[in-house]
Amino acid sequence: MSTYIYAITGADHPLPLNGLHGVGEPPSALRTVRTGRLAAVVSDAPPGLRAKRRDVMAHQGVLETLMAGGATLPMRFGLVGPDDEEVTAVLDREADTYAERLAELDGRVEYNLKAGRDEDDLLREIMAESDGIRQLNERARAEGRHEDRVALGEAVAKEVAARHRKEAEEVAGRLAPVVTGCSQAEPAPQQFLNLSFLVPRAETDAFVAAVRREADQRGDAYEFTLTGPLPPYSFV
Repeated sequence: MSTYIYAITGADHPLPLNGLHGVGEPPSALRTVRTGRLAAVVSDAPPGLRAKRRDVMAHQGVLETLMAGGATLPMRFGLVGPDDEEVTAVLDREADTYAERLAELDGRVEYNLKAGRDEDDLLREIMAESDGIRQLNERARAEGRHEDRVALGEAVAKEVAARHRKEAEEVAGRLAPVVTGCSQAEPAPQQFLNLSFLVPRAETDAFVAAVRREADQRGDAYEFTLTGPLPPYSFV
């Protein structure tokens, strides 16, 4: 049977699995696969596994328990290997890489920050500050020519993208002093920022406070969404 993989830890990591259960219905029993330097928490992989709330919560519960005991490499929900022997072979083959990642993640958690800005507020700012776009807008409204409307749309889109990049860089730069890593993902429409931060546990209060200050300073036209602490999926 295929092997479902929850996480990788050091061989000496506490593995308090009593009372926990794995994915599937009925819940699968957890076990460990060990090498000289590493351990993986695994279970049998149930057929046809889907991301149901019950199974996602079971996966998350295993990760949270392991992370409470020290550095853990969390695997994303649904990761399956052919069998225990193949998992053991991978642990042996990639032992140096996994050990290095565990050292980097020791004592750290992940936070994800998404930020967006009200579109009308941004457009008003662009019209007020960009003489070229304002003049193009006035000409397009007065004359109604198709080419002017196209040029206006292209100019505004370019300016919006430039300002989004600038604001994303500003936010990331202000938060940099209290983080040890950053991973960027594609923002959703109407957002200019989607960043995951690796934060030392001892600095989580300072990081959250820094995000709150940034949101307060930018005002009601901005929406900041902070999620965490999370297993450091983005840094594995």
